[in-house]
Amino acid sequence: METLSLGELKLTWLDGGDNHLDGGAMFGVVPKALWSKKYEENEKNQIPLRTDPILIQKENKNFLIDTGLGVAKLTEKQKRNFGVTRESNLIPALKELGMSPENIDVVLMTHLHFDHACGLTSVKEGQFVSTFQNAEIFVTKTEWDEMRSPNLRSRNTYWKQNWEAISKQVVPFEESVSVISEIEMIKTGGHSGGHAIIRLESDGHVAYHLGDLLGTHAHQNPLWVMAYDDYPVTSVLQKERWLKKAIDEKAWLTFYHDYYYRALTWNDKGVIVDSVKIQRD
Repeated sequence: METLSLGELKLTWLDGGDNHLDGGAMFGVVPKALWSKKYEENEKNQIPLRTDPILIQKENKNFLIDTGLGVAKLTEKQKRNFGVTRESNLIPALKELGMSPENIDVVLMTHLHFDHACGLTSVKEGQFVSTFQNAEIFVTKTEWDEMRSPNLRSRNTYWKQNWEAISKQVVPFEESVSVISEIEMIKTGGHSGGHAIIRLESDGHVAYHLGDLLGTHAHQNPLWVMAYDDYPVTSVLQKERWLKKAIDEKAWLTFYHDYYYRALTWNDKGVIVDSVKIQRD
């Protein structure tokens, strides 16, 4: 498992599963002639993606950014449509660290689309139960409201089985919240109406997790946003704002979906200065 030290915070990437989505959908209006130079595709025009939660540890506190694809949550048709080749290995990954889901104190949800939220619940004796039973679950109020009352478009990704069992654990917030002094969640909208990013700072070291505003390293250009975005102009403006702040602060940018990088830093020329790459056998 890849890790990154950020002052007193330790970040560890867990295994939330693999999927493959259409490159045209992932890069929106960007022509394939451009995006295919930065990110490889297969014969179905799909690009490989991860859905890997980030474990953040400080002393005896454990925080988790998003929750992966879950286990036994998708039908065979959904697996085909979403290019899922491997479901979540989150619980074995925690066990490898000497932990269990009960050790997670806080879950930080950037948004509640199925590929981020399926891991919130698990199937036990034919029922959906909370995976992280001792955790508070932070999410924007806008996102939480839409999760429970999706519209014609969003009902394809906001599923009852991912929220009903955890409803008493949810801590909704409006515009921003300081979870602890080192962790702040900020509502941006864009990818979804209630999408949020996460800012980490410890001992002068800073990292930004931009969620699906920055799906992969190939989405570096603020204009390169997904066709999945509900509010693409908001995505462009918010990504431009927060990428500039990250570069000005020489901050790390961390990824949930990227198939190649866990985290990186860019300079003001857009050149990678430092990085944590995914290690493969």
